[in-house]
Amino acid sequence: MLDDVLAALADPTRRAILHRLTKGDARVTDLARPFAISLKSVSKHISTLERAHLVRRRRNGREYIISLDPEPLDLLLQWAEQQRALWQARLAAMDALVQAQKQAPASKRTRPGRSR
Repeated sequence: MLDDVLAALADPTRRAILHRLTKGDARVTDLARPFAISLKSVSKHISTLERAHLVRRRRNGREYIISLDPEPLDLLLQWAEQQRALWQARLAAMDALVQAQKQAPASKRTRPGRSR
């Protein structure tokens, strides 16, 4: 599911659609209005967002109403925070090694590729 969310968010048109939906539900035709692309193309973008579970489509008479579902964005944020914590820990460990090597007496330092 995370791959689908990332793929859906990779396109600026889909991000613009999601941004519009933060203001409330909208008809497909309303979502298509600001774009210089066909209604069919906008519908394909909406289908991609549906596959990522970022939006829901419901029928109201002859029209389709699109709603934002922010739950997949919460999952994306959790994943990003986990990655950030992992990399912060790795970088802190690497920094500690560099600092320890800088503070070691010159006689105890060895050059890479040379053994004593």
